Amino acid sequence: MESPAAIVIFGAAVRADGRPSPSLARRIGYGLQAALRDPSSVVLCSGAVGRHPPSEAAVMAAALRAGGVPDTRIVLDEESRDTLQSVLATVRFLRARGLSCCIVCSDRYHILRIRLLLGALGVRTKVGPLLPGRGGAPRRHWLRMRLREALAIPYDLAIVLTRRRSLLSEIRR
Repeated sequence: MESPAAIVIFGAAVRADGRPSPSLARRIGYGLQAALRDPSSVVLCSGAVGRHPPSEAAVMAAALRAGGVPDTRIVLDEESRDTLQSVLATVRFLRARGLSCCIVCSDRYHILRIRLLLGALGVRTKVGPLLPGRGGAPRRHWLRMRLREALAIPYDLAIVLTRRRSLLSEIRR
């Protein structure tokens, strides 16, 4: 029997009018698909207030509710400002609930970094639903994000690997 998993949606920008950016809308769509496929899983929405309110997590939660996911399944992490903070919040959340696995919902270019970081912290991951290819993202955006990930992966992974013991100790508190 497979152990239960949480669904985790990783944040992206909120527009000035409070609507999700195209990246955030895609990620919400992936999370909604995952939530509808597995009605027993809790959904962690991760993302703080960025340039524009409300928080990324609050925008995700509103869209999930509109899509039929009950409030009782939705948990907000409105503190995490970047991928590494979201990963640490995810580990904290999973440990608090006795879970060891999560379904990662983000853009395809972002998934590798998330999975590497979570794996380094002892969390098993599955990839949530994805659209094919760039998922509808414009080519220029996709290339810019791929470049960002090429730089962010070694940076964040170095932080996690060098501070692994202290990070896990902080999470256990």
